[in-house]
Amino acid sequence: MEYNFQYDHKTRWISYWHQIDEILALKPKSVLEIGIGSKTVANYLKNQGIEVTTLDIDESIKPDIVANVVKMPLSDDSFDVVLCAEVLEHLPFEDFKKGLSEIKRVSKRYCILSLPYWGLIFYVGLKLPLLKKLEIFIKFPFFKEPEYSKGHYWEIGRRGYFLKKIKRIIERSGLKILKDYINFESPYHHIFVLEKVK
Repeated sequence: MEYNFQYDHKTRWISYWHQIDEILALKPKSVLEIGIGSKTVANYLKNQGIEVTTLDIDESIKPDIVANVVKMPLSDDSFDVVLCAEVLEHLPFEDFKKGLSEIKRVSKRYCILSLPYWGLIFYVGLKLPLLKKLEIFIKFPFFKEPEYSKGHYWEIGRRGYFLKKIKRIIERSGLKILKDYINFESPYHHIFVLEKVK
């Protein structure tokens, strides 16, 4: 995939920033990126001296490994961090657990997920001189739903896929949620920082 602003719009760049920030905070030597898009995250991490392996089902975008997240031809505990951003919603929901299991298997310790979170946003921000910015952010699911985004089988916040259910499935898969959040500048992406439970 070539760089273009139609795909890499402003909110996607903000999501890239958070993915990179969370990865760098974990100080990995090796990262597996599943679903590589325009390779923006992979290229930045490589520039920071991190060994990055890319995996995608689309051979035309030239990933290092062509494979599906539910069956990766990789050894157990292969990477310090596994990043899977905006991928798992492209699988039928019954494959969500399989994807999580594979992500956990190939990670030595940490995993970072980004999943779409659909709903109504309520945001209030207040910035006063010499004080930290105060932000209140609440997301409500809608009950009358339009069509799904292209290629999505499910999204957090839609009927039957509420956040509490998604968190429960993640934790039951043997991944501890260290952190999860939505950034108000990119409210459609919910980021999870996860640790393997041994």
